[in-house]
Amino acid sequence: QVHVVESGGGSVQPGGSLTLSCAASGLTDNRSPMGWHRQAPGEERELVASITSSDSTFYIDRVKGRFTISRQEDKNTIRLQMNNLKPNDTAVYYCASASTYARLLTGEYDYGGQGTQVTVSS
Repeated sequence: QVHVVESGGGSVQPGGSLTLSCAASGLTDNRSPMGWHRQAPGEERELVASITSSDSTFYIDRVKGRFTISRQEDKNTIRLQMNNLKPNDTAVYYCASASTYARLLTGEYDYGGQGTQVTVSS
C-alpha cells in the first residue's frame, strides 16, 4: 500500500522561505518521477517543480531561481525549498508521483498526498 505524506506548509511574509517535504512509502520503484503541484482558489492546478528518475529537475518560469526540488537519501522522499515567496505563491501544494515522467507532466498521477497549505501574506 502506498502512502504519500506532505509536511512543511505554513504562513510566511513576502520574501520569506518554507521547505516542503514529501515521503512516498510503498512504491515499487525507488526513484519514481515526482513533483509538486499547487492549486490556488479559482485557479487551475499547475505543476511547479518536478524531478525525473535520473534527478533532472524542471520548474515553471514563475518559480525558477526561487524554488528548488531535491530528492533525499530515501529516494522517494523529495523536498521543495521555496525562497523569496510571493503572495501569488499562496496555494495548497500537493506532492505526486507517477510511473513515468510523461504521465507526471500530463497530470496522470499514480499517487498523491492530501496537500499542505502555503500562505504568503503581509
